Amino acid sequence: VAVAVEITGAAVGVLALGFAVSRPAFLALALALVGVIAAATAVRPERRRFASWTAAVLFLGAAWVRLAVWEVTTPEAYTLPVTVPALVVGFLRRRRDPEASSWTAYGPGLAATLLPSLVAAWTDPEWARPLGLGVAALVVTLLGARFQLQALLVLGGGVLALDGLHELAPYVVQVVGALPRWLPPALAGLLLLAVGATYEQRLRDARRLRERLARMR
Repeated sequence: VAVAVEITGAAVGVLALGFAVSRPAFLALALALVGVIAAATAVRPERRRFASWTAAVLFLGAAWVRLAVWEVTTPEAYTLPVTVPALVVGFLRRRRDPEASSWTAYGPGLAATLLPSLVAAWTDPEWARPLGLGVAALVVTLLGARFQLQALLVLGGGVLALDGLHELAPYVVQVVGALPRWLPPALAGLLLLAVGATYEQRLRDARRLRERLARMR
């Protein structure tokens, strides 16, 4: 009975969010309400892990949508006051329980600021925000590699890569446009040949990287 009720409730929640997509203000409210339901479900021990993550994602989504509705151009002013105490709480939890996952301790706090800042950086014509975000993501990535924390390494590295891609893309387009038309396909073909010739080695490297990442907390 419980599973059937949960599936029905989840389906109704998804349907409600679909109806609210066209009106962002109501979408933020719907995300928050569904997040409250998910947080209440997390009280049950057998649902705690999944429901708690779902509630965190929904609350973050509601906050981001609300910032977009308010046309906030500096989301860091709203997200950093949430990120700092969240990271402090995560640090204290890791001190009490060193086996706690870094995703549980630091993931929500980092995502609360890094992801909205990344969206803002992609639409910001100035250089200050992308530079600051890149430096912050680099520091987070280095801390993740130093202390073997998976959440910091993945979130920081992902944001750093996307931020660098956005900043370098115009120059890459200019360089490609200045080259002869036959050269980019030829370089792509050579790259594919090189990858194919070393396929087994690349596969072993990928497996080692995945295993090393899986060993991180």
